[in-house]
Amino acid sequence: MSAVANTVASPQFSFVDLFAGIGGMRKGFESAGGECVFTCEWDKYSQKTYRANFGDEDIAGDIREVPASDIPDHDVLLAGFPCQPFSIAGVSKKNALDHPHGFACEAQGTLFFEVARILEHRRPRMFLLENVRNLVSHDRGRTFRTICKVLSEELGYEISHRVINARAWVPQNRERIFILGVRDGTPLDLEDLLMPGVEDGPLLDTVLHPEDGSEVPEPHYTFGDGGQVSERYTLSDHLWGYLQDYAAKHRERGNGFGYGLVDGSRTARTLSARYYKDGSEILVDQADDNPRRLTPRECARLMGFDDPDGDPFVIPVSDTQAYKQFGNAVVVPVVEHIADYVASAI
Repeated sequence: MSAVANTVASPQFSFVDLFAGIGGMRKGFESAGGECVFTCEWDKYSQKTYRANFGDEDIAGDIREVPASDIPDHDVLLAGFPCQPFSIAGVSKKNALDHPHGFACEAQGTLFFEVARILEHRRPRMFLLENVRNLVSHDRGRTFRTICKVLSEELGYEISHRVINARAWVPQNRERIFILGVRDGTPLDLEDLLMPGVEDGPLLDTVLHPEDGSEVPEPHYTFGDGGQVSERYTLSDHLWGYLQDYAAKHRERGNGFGYGLVDGSRTARTLSARYYKDGSEILVDQADDNPRRLTPRECARLMGFDDPDGDPFVIPVSDTQAYKQFGNAVVVPVVEHIADYVASAI
């Protein structure tokens, strides 16, 4: 199996990109001078987006079918291993269906052990894993303790972890856990990583289409001389009425379930993979009209995939797939911040 081609002119270190999604971890570590030498991602639509942005290289599919010996030597292993077994929504759904979750979930939870298998064979100098915040508390902490035990006691890595809110970089409250592992005495600890304050983070108007003619229209997201957002993203009367009724019922019960209505002066809720269903978690206020969903381009900006000084991130898939992909992705500037810290020790 051939390695993924390098897109960094003078690489300072090598890394592999496992459970790669659409390449958020890769973008972060390439910005720090890393060279990607292997990629694995099973979803065909994510592969399409990955190739459109990083080149038409081979991408391994099911990691369980990849012998560790086929993965090139590397300095850093990156993996955003599937989080559904540990997320609050994922656990609730599986409990309701009487399905196992966490490490008992053979379909996804045990994929962490695929990471361990590769670490054991290749012994990279470092690794960075990413998951949902709920991983720490899942199954009363037993899941996370098992992960830490495997990484430290069985594989011999010094590990540190930190829950980071992307709010400091993008206008979105999005907390994710990062687990850093090092060996050979490398002096790195995520708790020592200096962080910008979330109170200084940008607001939503930095990612919304300005609709004032300053942005070139991007069919089918925007159109016309002013670059107006397409009507397809405005909620129908039926859907908007349903969401309002749903929120009202829950307010009567004393809980906060319901849509999240925002404008450019606000910060958004967490973008999830289910955003394509009704967009309710982040609805943009349109004054005299029904609110609208974010466009996929706005999602790309909200997740930090668009480089303000470069070409826009290519979105070659349907809106439904794009929403799923960005909702499952890492926030690129967060990974860039960690990658700079990691690269300083290599």
